[in-house]
Amino acid sequence: MLSQDELLDLAESIKTEGQHRPIVLDADGVLLDGRNRLAACEIAGIEPRFTTYTGSNPTALILSNNVFRRHMSKGQEAMITAMACSVSGCSLRDLAKSHGLSRTRLSAANVVLKYAPELAEQVRIGAFPLDAAYEAALESKAKAAAIQEKRDRLADHAPDLARQVSGGHLALDDAIATLEERQKQTRIRKQIAEADAFRIADGHTAPPLAQLATQGDITWNQAHQYITQRRTAIHHTQQAIEQAAQHWITIRTLIPRPDTAFAREVHAGLSSEARELTAHLTPLT
Repeated sequence: MLSQDELLDLAESIKTEGQHRPIVLDADGVLLDGRNRLAACEIAGIEPRFTTYTGSNPTALILSNNVFRRHMSKGQEAMITAMACSVSGCSLRDLAKSHGLSRTRLSAANVVLKYAPELAEQVRIGAFPLDAAYEAALESKAKAAAIQEKRDRLADHAPDLARQVSGGHLALDDAIATLEERQKQTRIRKQIAEADAFRIADGHTAPPLAQLATQGDITWNQAHQYITQRRTAIHHTQQAIEQAAQHWITIRTLIPRPDTAFAREVHAGLSSEARELTAHLTPLT
């Protein structure tokens, strides 16, 4: 509708110049076009002039006569067009082409209409810019996509939890947390099974970790610690060997001459462990 001042101006125009365009009704008397003219005639005290629409597409008439007004912003036009097309089935592409509307704006309006409908009405009446509404709608779209991804994940990996969420018995985030804990425990048990195979290969004769955890003698997390301990032991051993390798050139020049005064003085200053090492290394030369 026009503002009150604009309606008064239109009423004065109709009073002095007459009603240039008739008010359009459908066959059942429903107003299709001319709300402002009807209101202005009532203000002016003039009997309005009507005509009956005989075409087959009243929606197209409404769009043509009411959407594309000079006082509307392009964002408003795009939103009104998207709203109208969502219920009428009209082609957005055709309307954009025939009325010079940007398909980018129409696409943005559709996103707002779908993901931020509360802002769509604000855009329509000109109270909120389309670009700002579109940014907010994109955030809502991303949140909706994230929620759907979680639901799909539950449906694929935990149908029982998905049913509880659908029935309102479990919050979505709580269901995801439960699923992640299940998957974590599954990974731990698989790793422990692999660790038991390594222990056998390493010559351990103690009961398998999986057996101890199943019996309750240790927790699964405690059993899992063996994997970290084994990796740490391997790393430390590698470091020790690398350090020994760095000094090997010096050591191997000494071993072939164990009876020299130099070698005896070196050996005299060594710990018992170091002397045992040199004894083991001598055959290697």
